[in-house]
Amino acid sequence: MPRVAVDTPEATAVGPYSQAIDTGDLVLLSGQTPLDPDTGALVEGGIEAQTRQCLANLFAVLAAAGLSPAAVVKCTVYLTDMADFAAMNAEYARHFDQPYPARTTIGVAALPLGAAIEIEVIAENS
Repeated sequence: MPRVAVDTPEATAVGPYSQAIDTGDLVLLSGQTPLDPDTGALVEGGIEAQTRQCLANLFAVLAAAGLSPAAVVKCTVYLTDMADFAAMNAEYARHFDQPYPARTTIGVAALPLGAAIEIEVIAENS
């Protein structure tokens, strides 16, 4: 099965990895932190702003793969503070239509560059 890397300058990679791998049936997106792709810095403004930026970065990678947010079937959200869950959840819900993708949210001790959130997704090629 061929693996095709998908990358875009509209999202920032902070390590030696592809932003996504297209396997033909699925596109697996690496986790995105809330980095502004123009500055490389974390966005300011709390968990809502960081959630928005993570999703903007992910949606840019999806677009580079020729997909829209409607193709997302699974999300994994990593939070450094589970007290942010409700605010993250409210912002997250604004970016997906029903039926929402399957999702897991995991509390973690730390994330790269001091981010409060990281999100990864799996999308289905149509």
